[in-house]
Amino acid sequence: MFDVSQIREHAEVVSADGLHIGTVDRVEGNRIKLTRKDSGAGHEGHHRFIDLDLVESVDDNRVRLTARSADVISSEEEESGSSVH
Repeated sequence: MFDVSQIREHAEVVSADGLHIGTVDRVEGNRIKLTRKDSGAGHEGHHRFIDLDLVESVDDNRVRLTARSADVISSEEEESGSSVH
């Protein structure tokens, strides 16, 4: 189990298969808000969000997720709160 307060600004978010998903901007409610700068192709200028339920652990400056990268990307949300598909 992890403590949400361990999730720090600018921490790297990685999937269960070890791929870089994004960089933490901050935690908002029950989601991690990723930085716009690291939002990826097709999402330029938008914040993306990852549900805290996907977090497996937090260590050093890295947030590790329980889901593989393809599953994380399909469950992400953009700033408007709508799912990205």
